[in-house]
Amino acid sequence: MADFNYTAKDFKSENEVRWCPGCGDYAIMNAVQRTMAEMNVPHEKFAVISGIGCSSRFPYYMSTFGFHSIHGRATAIASGVKTANPDLNVWVITGDGDALAIGGNHFIHLVRRNIDLNLILFNNKIYGLTKGQYSPTSDRGMVTKTSPFGTVESPFVPGQLVLGSSGSFFARAVDSNVKHTQSVLVEAAKHKGTSVVEVLQNCVIFNDGIHDQIADPKYRAERQLFLEDGKPMIFGQENEKGLVFEKGRLKVVTIGQNGYTIDDILVHDAKEVDPTLHLALINMALPDFPVAMGVIRSVQAPVYDQEVVRQIETVQASRKISKVEELLRSGNTWEVNEPGSHEPVPFFLKKCPINGD
Repeated sequence: MADFNYTAKDFKSENEVRWCPGCGDYAIMNAVQRTMAEMNVPHEKFAVISGIGCSSRFPYYMSTFGFHSIHGRATAIASGVKTANPDLNVWVITGDGDALAIGGNHFIHLVRRNIDLNLILFNNKIYGLTKGQYSPTSDRGMVTKTSPFGTVESPFVPGQLVLGSSGSFFARAVDSNVKHTQSVLVEAAKHKGTSVVEVLQNCVIFNDGIHDQIADPKYRAERQLFLEDGKPMIFGQENEKGLVFEKGRLKVVTIGQNGYTIDDILVHDAKEVDPTLHLALINMALPDFPVAMGVIRSVQAPVYDQEVVRQIETVQASRKISKVEELLRSGNTWEVNEPGSHEPVPFFLKKCPINGD
């Protein structure tokens, strides 16, 4: 296999980046460009598809094929792109509003079908491009321009939607931790099927600091649980805390206290088909639990675009009719003469199923 020796710079376009200074989108784009450079995939095989929103300007800033589509339809268009050309490496860039509001139906069916593409969901819990309305992931009680007295809705949790749609891959990262985000994206790129990566992203203008209680480096050790497949679920300044499963639910314990040892701590298994524990990890929230980061679920499942190709090949190999002319000549046909001519002209019609004429 050829070694292309790409760098992140190879995936940066010459267009001026027009996000607000300090926007979390810059860090996510940096992680994506680094990831693509490491994948050793031919440059012309990448396609970036977006919908509408601040995040959806992404294709303009990438030196790849791209499609800035319409509101909520990035997943639908990307599904068609990948199914029509399975050789492409397709990345969907979307936000919490674009993917989960107007695009919610397309989102769940993309996940259900398990099309082999990568979706990055920028979650800043606000509509930024349209100037600060609450979104499907905004916390209950959040005051915004469209909820001046606080929202009275419960928010979507993206991971819940993925698992509820029989998703095969879900991961979570924070925009400010570029190195970790890149490591997650690398795993997403390796996955065969739909990989959904939720990135907690900061909107410096309309929802600044929304993830600070999680993302601030001074809280990172205590409030984020970095999952690694096959390793104990531990966290804390000295890795002194961990998760156990008791009475049907997760529990935070301190290693060395109350009889708990490292052997009691749960070991992460992202490949477990049963989603029970994965859902419990997705649902963990402050202040009682750290927030789960990294690859939470990564299981094998039939891949839609591969199944479509396989089905077409199977039908083509066994079909009796291989071209339109053979189809027209199949069944009951006859020949008629043109008026005034004695030469027969093919007239490809089956007998009428009603009267046999």
